[in-house]
Amino acid sequence: MGQFIITPAAGKRLIAKGLAAHPCVRYAISNGTLVIVAGTTNGYVAQEILSQIGQEGLERRRFFRGVVLPPSAQRTKEGRLPDQTDFPGDVVITGGRWLKGKTIFDMAGQLKEGDLILKGANALDLARGQAAVLIGHPQAGTTGVILQAVAGRRVKLIVPVGLEKRIHGDLHELTLRLNGPGWQGPRLLALPGEVFTEIDAIRILTGASASLFAAGGVGGAEGCVWLAVEGSKEQLDATQSLMDEVCLEPAFSL
Repeated sequence: MGQFIITPAAGKRLIAKGLAAHPCVRYAISNGTLVIVAGTTNGYVAQEILSQIGQEGLERRRFFRGVVLPPSAQRTKEGRLPDQTDFPGDVVITGGRWLKGKTIFDMAGQLKEGDLILKGANALDLARGQAAVLIGHPQAGTTGVILQAVAGRRVKLIVPVGLEKRIHGDLHELTLRLNGPGWQGPRLLALPGEVFTEIDAIRILTGASASLFAAGGVGGAEGCVWLAVEGSKEQLDATQSLMDEVCLEPAFSL
């Protein structure tokens, strides 16, 4: 058994590498449409996938709409940066080709069964396999049009989300409570998709199984998670090589 500590940034890179190897992602790239909705974790995901198909060039630094920042930071009432001029759009890949400048709003009405959407989250209930997203836009933003495609036309949704965002409780119950009358602040919406964490990435990339057993730290280790990994010698060696690759990922910065 091996034990590994993963920073939030290393977790994002690990999730990205895992999703780039996910069978549903590979199928959508070759046979349909893949939409990677802008978000901080999905910036890493988009980089890995675009590199895989030889179409690099995404500027990850502003690849998000809403963003969670310290209370002292300036944001709009919808949770965005005041200056959004550098926003590059979502990453849309159709038939293996990156359609630069397109967004989920351009594509949602055209998506069909066999296509795939990747959308990040703000909350994770690991025990129930649930994830939820904060809603700042009065029409539910990207989540609103994603639900039309997922519920209306059976488009698959995968939710990349780091273990740092784990919560305790049923996210469907929390959604009902926080979206009720009288509350202030962002709304919450549980997402009907396949949750994908660092644990899933390790399984796909190495075949080993991982369990979360501790978390937290200081001096740059805030938000870290400890994973216990079990498997064959080959699987543990592969996990060690993978961790050596992602562990030096620098912290996300604006």
